[in-house]
Amino acid sequence: MKAVLVVDDDEGLRKQVCWALKDSYKLSQAADRAQMNYILQKNSIDLVLLDLHLPPRQSTPEEGMKALEEIKRINPETKVVVITGDKEEETSLKAINNGACDYFSKPLILEEMKIVLNRILCIQNLERQNQQLREKLVRKYEFAQMVGKSKKMRQLFRMIEKIARADCTVLLRGESGTGKELISRAIHHNSVRKEEPFVVINCAAVPESILEAEFFGYEKGAFTDAGYKKKGMFEVADKGTIFLDEISDMSLRMQAKILRVIEEKRFNHLGSTKPIQVDARILAATNKDLEKMIQQGTFREDLYYRLNVVSVLAPPLREKKEDILLLAQHFLTKYTAHHGKKVKSISPQVMDHLRRYSWPGNVRELENAMERAIVLSSGEIILLEDLPPYLQPTFPSTESSPSSLEEGERKLILDALRATRGNQSRAAQLLGIHRTTLWRKLKRYSIQP
Repeated sequence: MKAVLVVDDDEGLRKQVCWALKDSYKLSQAADRAQMNYILQKNSIDLVLLDLHLPPRQSTPEEGMKALEEIKRINPETKVVVITGDKEEETSLKAINNGACDYFSKPLILEEMKIVLNRILCIQNLERQNQQLREKLVRKYEFAQMVGKSKKMRQLFRMIEKIARADCTVLLRGESGTGKELISRAIHHNSVRKEEPFVVINCAAVPESILEAEFFGYEKGAFTDAGYKKKGMFEVADKGTIFLDEISDMSLRMQAKILRVIEEKRFNHLGSTKPIQVDARILAATNKDLEKMIQQGTFREDLYYRLNVVSVLAPPLREKKEDILLLAQHFLTKYTAHHGKKVKSISPQVMDHLRRYSWPGNVRELENAMERAIVLSSGEIILLEDLPPYLQPTFPSTESSPSSLEEGERKLILDALRATRGNQSRAAQLLGIHRTTLWRKLKRYSIQP
């Protein structure tokens, strides 16, 4: 039930209002600003019904205006509806300008008041839901999707935290599939620009003939098919962040234009001579050797130094193999929900095979393999036959020796325990076995978690 505070020095009016609203709200009363402050600091109040003519100066709205300021200072989310005299429209409008959301004139019409208060509190609900969604979206990119507890991933998280606040240009480097776009989103959503646009453009995916129009926009009639005026990506990203993926695939001509935007923070629409100012943070990414490209004359050295203010290397999956089990479990949770499957775990054999594979396609390849396995799985456990054909091992005709199998199982258990920091229940879940089974194997192999 919503909490409403009625602030008025007229006890009779307070009782009248409380009687009218008692079935719909949790009500409190205050006769002056001091009582109001005490209640606001001790309770969570959704709406204040505030008479502007409060003691000790009932003849002017001065005390009520001060009360309005204090309500917004104590809790900016609290809605305020002011009560004024019947000829004080100017005062009412001033109160609204100072943060009130509506006003009533005396004498009050109680049925009208009920309708207005209900509408205001419904709007407040929508505002709170919207804020929760925004916070959820921010949390989504805070590192929740960047799974890993390896040394390299911990170093990467610390680097992101530092450079996110710096508002400088960043060059993201690393092999394809290592999550450079995900890193760029984490940088943006932990920066001072997080409330502003985040714009992504893949320089390799857009044909050279239209890349300039995509970047800078154009005026109507600028070329044959320009039937209307259109904003470019830099203009859309103003005050926010623009992520230039695969920047090494741009021609030298486009590199020169990007360099000008970085240096001058302005550009022109195609078909216009009027400069447009832009304030966008630039994050760029590549999976190529830019230094070698500079030597070959295919990448501008001056642009390289403008982009490479801070360089971040996304580590390949083969260099953080201790994260493979965690990533596999993360994708299991993600795609079982997405596809409505009832897969609960991954078999130890699959886990061992995932850990041994080199993953040239990095995390993206692992994610694709896990999604495929979940879609094709017919039971509650991912088996070797559910993996893509190229990932399925070719077994020799003779059985492996018992000692090698035991050693492999022991190593798999140790990896699971390291990944879960010794949490046996979680490790058993990762291995796809019951906790009692894990306990017996720990005892068998003399493992002390």
